[in-house]
Amino acid sequence: MGIRDMAEDSSMSMKSQDLLVGIVMSRFNRDIGEAILSSCNKALLQLGVPAEHCSLETVPGALEIPLMLDAMARSGRFDALIAIGSVIRGETYHFELVCNESARGIGEVALTYGIPVANAVLTTNDRQQAQARSSEKGHDAAYVAIEMALRLKPYQELKD
Repeated sequence: MGIRDMAEDSSMSMKSQDLLVGIVMSRFNRDIGEAILSSCNKALLQLGVPAEHCSLETVPGALEIPLMLDAMARSGRFDALIAIGSVIRGETYHFELVCNESARGIGEVALTYGIPVANAVLTTNDRQQAQARSSEKGHDAAYVAIEMALRLKPYQELKD
């Protein structure tokens, strides 16, 4: 079942209503981040996750996202996490550093804590690309986070 197919799975909405989702959004390129967040929130509601089951934390930039995700994962309160941000290429090597290190940190949180972390940090060459991709990126991140939380749940219950 792919991301698009999940929208038609009515049982997903019933299973999603009890999930708790933590979202970390970078304030750098805030307009792009807020567009991603908006589409993410809409998709979470479509999937049956009540708004009150979602917690949002904001951080200065993409490099700070992994640390906040780590704190949220360590709390044990969440079934899934979502990272939201936008890194737009500039004239220096800094773009590659920020993209690579934030992605590495986001993945590390997922593997360290065994919690799904959907990466909705856009990395684009310019603002127009970021604006064009923001809606789809947020939507897809919500679907990935919920699908993975539901797929991992049986394995986590065995552990408890």
